[in-house]
Amino acid sequence: MAFLEIENLQKTFGDLRVVRDFNLNVEQGEFISFLGPSGCGKTTTLRMVAGFETPTAGSIRIGGKDVVNVKPNQRNIGMVFQSYALFPNLTVAQNVTFGLKVAGRDKATIDTRLKEMLTMIGLPDLGERYPFQLSGGQQQRVALARALAPAPQVLLLDEPLSALDAQIRVSLRSEIRAIQQKLGITTVYVTHDQEEALSMSDRIVVMHRGIADQIGTPVEIYNHPATRFVANFVGTLNQIEATVADPERGVVEVAGQSLALERKLSHPKGASVALAFRPQALHMGKGEGEIPVRGRISEVQFLGAVIRLKVDVGEASISLDAFNRAGAELPVTGSELTLSIAPSDILVLGD
Repeated sequence: MAFLEIENLQKTFGDLRVVRDFNLNVEQGEFISFLGPSGCGKTTTLRMVAGFETPTAGSIRIGGKDVVNVKPNQRNIGMVFQSYALFPNLTVAQNVTFGLKVAGRDKATIDTRLKEMLTMIGLPDLGERYPFQLSGGQQQRVALARALAPAPQVLLLDEPLSALDAQIRVSLRSEIRAIQQKLGITTVYVTHDQEEALSMSDRIVVMHRGIADQIGTPVEIYNHPATRFVANFVGTLNQIEATVADPERGVVEVAGQSLALERKLSHPKGASVALAFRPQALHMGKGEGEIPVRGRISEVQFLGAVIRLKVDVGEASISLDAFNRAGAELPVTGSELTLSIAPSDILVLGD
Protein backbone atom coordinates (compact mmCIF):
# COMPACT_ATOMS: atom_id res chain seq x y z
CA MET A 1 0.00 0.00 0.00
CA ALA A 2 1.28 3.47 -0.91
CA PHE A 3 1.89 5.94 1.93
CA LEU A 4 0.09 8.87 0.25
CA GLU A 5 -2.89 7.88 -1.91
CA ILE A 6 -4.85 10.37 -4.01
CA GLU A 7 -7.86 8.91 -5.79
CA ASN A 8 -10.27 10.53 -8.28
CA LEU A 9 -9.52 13.97 -6.84
CA GLN A 10 -11.57 16.84 -8.25
CA LYS A 11 -11.86 20.54 -7.47
CA THR A 12 -14.20 23.11 -8.99
CA PHE A 13 -14.52 26.82 -8.33
CA GLY A 14 -17.98 27.75 -9.57
CA ASP A 15 -18.15 26.47 -13.15
CA LEU A 16 -14.37 26.15 -13.44
CA ARG A 17 -12.93 22.63 -13.05
CA VAL A 18 -9.39 23.18 -11.80
CA VAL A 19 -8.51 19.55 -10.97
CA ARG A 20 -10.11 16.62 -12.82
CA ASP A 21 -9.92 12.94 -11.82
CA PHE A 22 -6.41 13.20 -10.40
CA ASN A 23 -4.88 9.91 -9.23
CA LEU A 24 -1.49 9.34 -7.61
CA ASN A 25 0.17 6.87 -5.24
CA VAL A 26 3.32 8.03 -3.43
CA GLU A 27 5.58 5.59 -1.60
CA GLN A 28 7.03 6.39 1.82
CA GLY A 29 10.23 8.42 1.46
CA GLU A 30 9.58 9.25 -2.20
CA PHE A 31 10.23 12.71 -3.68
CA ILE A 32 7.46 13.66 -6.13
CA SER A 33 7.31 16.87 -8.17
CA PHE A 34 4.18 18.39 -9.66
CA LEU A 35 5.41 20.07 -12.85
CA GLY A 36 3.32 22.21 -15.16
CA PRO A 37 2.49 25.70 -16.40
CA SER A 38 0.54 28.29 -14.43
CA GLY A 39 -3.11 27.34 -14.04
CA CYS A 40 -2.62 23.59 -14.52
CA GLY A 41 -3.91 22.72 -11.03
CA LYS A 42 -0.66 21.72 -9.34
CA THR A 43 -0.85 24.18 -6.42
CA THR A 44 -4.57 23.52 -5.92
CA THR A 45 -3.82 19.79 -5.67
CA LEU A 46 -1.06 20.45 -3.14
CA ARG A 47 -3.37 22.67 -1.09
CA MET A 48 -5.97 19.89 -0.99
CA VAL A 49 -3.33 17.49 0.36
CA ALA A 50 -2.40 20.10 2.97
CA GLY A 51 -6.04 20.69 3.91
CA PHE A 52 -6.21 24.33 2.81
CA GLU A 53 -8.75 23.45 0.10
CA THR A 54 -11.58 20.93 0.35
CA PRO A 55 -11.93 18.56 -2.63
CA THR A 56 -15.17 18.66 -4.60
CA ALA A 57 -14.82 14.89 -4.91
CA GLY A 58 -12.26 12.16 -4.32
CA SER A 59 -10.16 10.90 -1.44
CA ILE A 60 -6.74 11.62 0.09
CA ARG A 61 -5.22 8.99 2.38
CA ILE A 62 -2.03 9.34 4.41
CA GLY A 63 -0.76 6.16 6.02
CA GLY A 64 -4.06 4.49 5.18
CA LYS A 65 -6.19 7.19 6.87
CA ASP A 66 -8.61 9.35 4.87
CA VAL A 67 -7.75 12.96 5.74
CA VAL A 68 -10.22 14.88 3.55
CA ASN A 69 -12.22 15.95 6.60
CA VAL A 70 -9.20 16.34 8.90
CA LYS A 71 -8.06 19.88 9.75
CA PRO A 72 -4.67 21.01 8.35
CA ASN A 73 -3.02 21.23 11.78
CA GLN A 74 -4.08 17.64 12.53
CA ARG A 75 -2.65 16.03 9.38
CA ASN A 76 0.99 15.97 10.60
CA ILE A 77 2.15 17.73 7.43
CA GLY A 78 4.98 20.24 7.02
CA MET A 79 4.45 23.07 4.52
CA VAL A 80 6.96 25.41 2.87
CA PHE A 81 5.61 28.37 0.90
CA GLN A 82 7.08 30.47 -1.89
CA SER A 83 6.81 33.60 0.27
CA TYR A 84 8.66 32.01 3.27
CA ALA A 85 5.74 33.05 5.59
CA LEU A 86 8.06 33.51 8.58
CA PHE A 87 6.77 35.39 11.61
CA PRO A 88 8.55 38.77 11.35
CA ASN A 89 8.32 39.49 15.09
CA LEU A 90 9.94 36.18 16.06
CA THR A 91 13.61 35.24 15.95
CA VAL A 92 14.94 32.40 13.82
CA ALA A 93 14.93 30.13 16.87
CA GLN A 94 11.37 31.09 17.75
CA ASN A 95 10.19 30.52 14.18
CA VAL A 96 11.82 27.09 13.99
CA THR A 97 10.41 25.94 17.34
CA PHE A 98 6.94 27.44 16.90
CA GLY A 99 5.29 24.14 15.94
CA LEU A 100 7.00 22.29 18.78
CA LYS A 101 5.71 24.79 21.35
CA VAL A 102 2.18 24.61 19.96
CA ALA A 103 2.40 20.82 20.28
CA GLY A 104 3.36 21.20 23.95
CA ARG A 105 6.84 19.69 23.76
CA ASP A 106 9.08 20.13 26.81
CA LYS A 107 11.96 22.63 26.85
CA ALA A 108 14.72 20.02 26.66
CA THR A 109 13.16 18.42 23.58
CA ILE A 110 12.66 21.83 21.96
CA ASP A 111 16.26 22.93 22.62
CA THR A 112 17.67 19.68 21.24
CA ARG A 113 15.48 19.82 18.15
CA LEU A 114 16.37 23.49 17.53
CA LYS A 115 20.07 22.70 17.56
CA GLU A 116 19.52 19.80 15.16
CA MET A 117 17.47 21.90 12.74
CA LEU A 118 19.81 24.92 12.67
CA THR A 119 22.80 22.63 12.10
CA MET A 120 20.95 20.78 9.35
CA ILE A 121 20.21 23.99 7.41
CA GLY A 122 23.71 25.39 7.93
CA LEU A 123 22.71 28.30 10.20
CA PRO A 124 23.84 27.13 13.66
CA ASP A 125 24.78 30.60 14.91
CA LEU A 126 21.85 32.66 13.60
CA GLY A 127 19.15 31.62 16.04
CA GLU A 128 18.81 35.09 17.59
CA ARG A 129 18.42 36.97 14.31
CA TYR A 130 15.10 38.15 12.91
CA PRO A 131 13.85 37.35 9.38
CA PHE A 132 14.58 40.88 8.10
CA GLN A 133 18.25 40.33 8.99
CA LEU A 134 18.51 37.29 6.70
CA SER A 135 18.95 36.86 2.96
CA GLY A 136 16.19 35.27 0.89
CA GLY A 137 18.04 31.96 0.79
CA GLN A 138 18.55 31.98 4.55
CA GLN A 139 14.88 32.78 5.15
CA GLN A 140 13.83 29.83 3.01
CA ARG A 141 16.19 27.55 4.93
CA VAL A 142 14.54 28.70 8.16
CA ALA A 143 11.09 28.05 6.66
CA LEU A 144 12.23 24.52 5.76
CA ALA A 145 13.56 23.92 9.28
CA ARG A 146 10.29 25.18 10.79
CA ALA A 147 8.31 22.76 8.61
CA LEU A 148 10.55 19.82 9.52
CA ALA A 149 11.02 20.50 13.25
CA PRO A 150 7.80 18.71 14.37
CA ALA A 151 8.86 15.61 12.33
CA PRO A 152 5.87 15.56 9.94
CA GLN A 153 4.78 12.51 7.96
CA VAL A 154 4.72 14.44 4.69
CA LEU A 155 6.59 17.55 3.50
CA LEU A 156 4.86 19.83 0.97
CA LEU A 157 6.72 22.59 -0.88
CA ASP A 158 4.91 25.13 -3.07
CA GLU A 159 7.42 26.67 -5.52
CA PRO A 160 9.82 27.42 -2.62
CA LEU A 161 12.70 28.63 -4.80
CA SER A 162 10.93 30.75 -7.42
CA ALA A 163 11.57 34.06 -5.62
CA LEU A 164 15.33 33.47 -5.31
CA ASP A 165 18.25 34.28 -7.58
CA ALA A 166 19.31 31.59 -10.06
CA GLN A 167 22.59 30.70 -8.32
CA ILE A 168 20.90 30.39 -4.93
CA ARG A 169 18.12 28.25 -6.45
CA VAL A 170 20.64 25.73 -7.77
CA SER A 171 22.40 25.51 -4.40
CA LEU A 172 19.19 25.26 -2.37
CA ARG A 173 17.57 22.60 -4.51
CA SER A 174 20.60 20.36 -3.87
CA GLU A 175 20.34 21.07 -0.14
CA ILE A 176 16.61 20.33 -0.05
CA ARG A 177 17.10 17.02 -1.85
CA ALA A 178 19.99 16.03 0.44
CA ILE A 179 17.94 16.83 3.56
CA GLN A 180 14.93 14.93 2.19
CA GLN A 181 17.05 11.86 1.49
CA LYS A 182 18.73 12.04 4.89
CA LEU A 183 15.40 12.21 6.72
CA GLY A 184 13.58 9.82 4.37
CA ILE A 185 10.49 12.01 4.45
CA THR A 186 7.73 11.66 1.86
CA THR A 187 7.83 14.89 -0.16
CA VAL A 188 5.61 16.59 -2.74
CA TYR A 189 7.20 19.57 -4.52
CA VAL A 190 5.36 22.00 -6.80
CA THR A 191 7.32 23.78 -9.54
CA HIS A 192 7.03 25.20 -13.04
CA ASP A 193 10.82 24.84 -13.48
CA GLN A 194 11.58 21.64 -15.38
CA GLU A 195 15.26 21.70 -14.36
CA GLU A 196 14.25 21.64 -10.69
CA ALA A 197 11.85 18.75 -11.27
CA LEU A 198 14.30 16.72 -13.37
CA SER A 199 17.23 17.15 -10.97
CA MET A 200 15.42 16.59 -7.65
CA SER A 201 12.65 14.07 -8.16
CA ASP A 202 12.22 10.33 -7.88
CA ARG A 203 9.13 10.76 -10.06
CA ILE A 204 7.49 13.68 -11.83
CA VAL A 205 3.78 14.34 -12.37
CA VAL A 206 3.39 16.53 -15.46
CA MET A 207 0.09 18.36 -15.06
CA HIS A 208 -1.99 19.94 -17.80
CA ARG A 209 -5.51 21.36 -17.54
CA GLY A 210 -6.15 19.75 -14.17
CA ILE A 211 -5.05 16.20 -14.99
CA ALA A 212 -1.83 14.21 -14.76
CA ASP A 213 -0.71 14.01 -18.39
CA GLN A 214 2.15 11.67 -17.46
CA ILE A 215 3.69 10.22 -14.30
CA GLY A 216 7.19 8.79 -14.48
CA THR A 217 10.84 9.05 -13.53
CA PRO A 218 12.78 12.06 -14.83
CA VAL A 219 14.40 9.82 -17.47
CA GLU A 220 11.03 8.45 -18.59
CA ILE A 221 9.45 11.90 -18.76
CA TYR A 222 12.32 13.39 -20.75
CA ASN A 223 13.17 10.51 -23.07
CA HIS A 224 9.73 8.96 -23.54
CA PRO A 225 7.01 11.65 -23.30
CA ALA A 226 3.57 10.07 -23.52
CA THR A 227 1.71 13.05 -24.97
CA ARG A 228 2.40 15.93 -27.31
CA PHE A 229 2.03 18.37 -24.41
CA VAL A 230 4.68 16.61 -22.29
CA ALA A 231 7.02 16.39 -25.27
CA ASN A 232 6.74 20.13 -25.88
CA PHE A 233 6.77 21.24 -22.24
CA VAL A 234 9.76 19.27 -20.96
CA GLY A 235 13.05 20.18 -22.63
CA THR A 236 13.83 21.53 -26.09
CA LEU A 237 12.23 19.51 -28.85
CA ASN A 238 12.56 19.47 -32.61
CA GLN A 239 9.43 18.67 -34.59
CA ILE A 240 9.17 17.83 -38.28
CA GLU A 241 5.94 17.13 -40.11
CA ALA A 242 6.12 13.90 -42.09
CA THR A 243 3.89 11.70 -44.23
CA VAL A 244 3.56 7.96 -43.65
CA ALA A 245 4.78 6.11 -46.76
CA ASP A 246 4.84 2.51 -45.46
CA PRO A 247 3.29 1.94 -42.01
CA GLU A 248 4.36 -1.73 -41.86
CA ARG A 249 8.05 -0.88 -42.31
CA GLY A 250 7.86 2.45 -40.51
CA VAL A 251 8.89 4.54 -43.53
CA VAL A 252 7.97 8.23 -43.63
CA GLU A 253 8.62 11.02 -46.13
CA VAL A 254 10.21 14.29 -44.98
CA ALA A 255 11.00 17.08 -47.47
CA GLY A 256 11.46 14.57 -50.28
CA GLN A 257 13.60 12.24 -48.14
CA SER A 258 12.56 8.72 -47.08
CA LEU A 259 13.31 7.91 -43.44
CA ALA A 260 13.02 4.36 -42.07
CA LEU A 261 12.03 4.40 -38.39
CA GLU A 262 12.39 0.60 -38.13
CA ARG A 263 9.12 0.10 -36.29
CA LYS A 264 5.53 -0.41 -37.27
CA LEU A 265 3.35 2.70 -37.26
CA SER A 266 -0.32 2.76 -36.31
CA HIS A 267 -1.11 5.53 -38.80
CA PRO A 268 -2.31 4.60 -42.31
CA LYS A 269 -0.38 5.32 -45.48
CA GLY A 270 -0.62 9.00 -46.41
CA ALA A 271 -1.31 10.16 -42.85
CA SER A 272 0.47 13.24 -41.51
CA VAL A 273 2.53 12.69 -38.35
CA ALA A 274 4.97 14.75 -36.28
CA LEU A 275 8.48 13.40 -35.76
CA ALA A 276 10.05 14.72 -32.57
CA PHE A 277 13.59 14.47 -31.21
CA ARG A 278 15.97 16.30 -28.88
CA PRO A 279 18.75 18.57 -30.25
CA GLN A 280 21.42 16.40 -28.63
CA ALA A 281 20.14 13.28 -30.43
CA LEU A 282 21.49 14.63 -33.73
CA HIS A 283 25.10 14.67 -34.84
CA MET A 284 26.90 15.79 -37.99
CA GLY A 285 27.97 13.20 -40.53
CA LYS A 286 26.73 9.70 -41.27
CA GLY A 287 26.50 7.09 -38.55
CA GLU A 288 26.22 3.33 -38.99
CA GLY A 289 22.66 2.12 -38.42
CA GLU A 290 21.40 5.68 -38.16
CA ILE A 291 19.04 7.73 -40.29
CA PRO A 292 20.70 10.39 -42.49
CA VAL A 293 18.93 13.74 -42.90
CA ARG A 294 20.12 16.41 -45.34
CA GLY A 295 19.77 20.10 -44.53
CA ARG A 296 21.24 23.59 -44.77
CA ILE A 297 22.66 25.61 -41.84
CA SER A 298 20.64 28.78 -41.28
CA GLU A 299 22.15 29.94 -37.97
CA VAL A 300 25.16 29.22 -35.75
CA GLN A 301 24.97 30.07 -32.02
CA PHE A 302 28.15 29.86 -29.93
CA LEU A 303 27.09 29.09 -26.33
CA GLY A 304 30.50 28.34 -24.84
CA ALA A 305 30.60 24.62 -24.13
CA VAL A 306 27.92 23.97 -26.75
CA ILE A 307 27.45 25.09 -30.34
CA ARG A 308 23.80 25.18 -31.39
CA LEU A 309 23.04 24.99 -35.09
CA LYS A 310 19.74 25.85 -36.73
CA VAL A 311 19.31 23.63 -39.78
CA ASP A 312 16.60 23.94 -42.42
CA VAL A 313 15.18 20.60 -43.53
CA GLY A 314 12.64 21.43 -46.19
CA GLU A 315 10.29 23.98 -44.62
CA ALA A 316 11.13 22.89 -41.07
CA SER A 317 13.89 24.35 -38.91
CA ILE A 318 15.57 22.03 -36.41
CA SER A 319 18.21 22.53 -33.72
CA LEU A 320 21.41 20.54 -33.26
CA ASP A 321 23.68 20.75 -30.21
CA ALA A 322 27.36 19.94 -30.67
CA PHE A 323 30.14 20.14 -28.08
CA ASN A 324 32.70 22.89 -28.56
CA ARG A 325 36.14 21.36 -29.04
CA ALA A 326 39.29 23.47 -28.91
CA GLY A 327 40.73 24.02 -32.38
CA ALA A 328 37.57 22.98 -34.21
CA GLU A 329 36.21 25.49 -36.70
CA LEU A 330 32.64 26.70 -36.43
CA PRO A 331 30.25 25.49 -39.15
CA VAL A 332 29.46 28.07 -41.81
CA THR A 333 25.98 29.53 -42.22
CA GLY A 334 24.48 28.58 -45.59
CA SER A 335 26.48 25.37 -46.00
CA GLU A 336 24.79 22.03 -46.61
CA LEU A 337 25.38 19.08 -44.34
CA THR A 338 24.17 15.60 -43.49
CA LEU A 339 22.88 14.88 -40.00
CA SER A 340 22.34 11.47 -38.43
CA ILE A 341 20.00 10.23 -35.74
CA ALA A 342 19.27 6.81 -34.26
CA PRO A 343 15.75 5.55 -35.07
CA SER A 344 15.15 4.93 -31.36
CA ASP A 345 15.66 8.64 -30.63
CA ILE A 346 12.74 9.67 -32.85
CA LEU A 347 9.30 9.97 -31.30
CA VAL A 348 6.16 9.77 -33.41
CA LEU A 349 3.88 12.04 -31.44
CA GLY A 350 0.42 10.66 -31.04
CA ASP A 351 1.55 7.25 -32.26
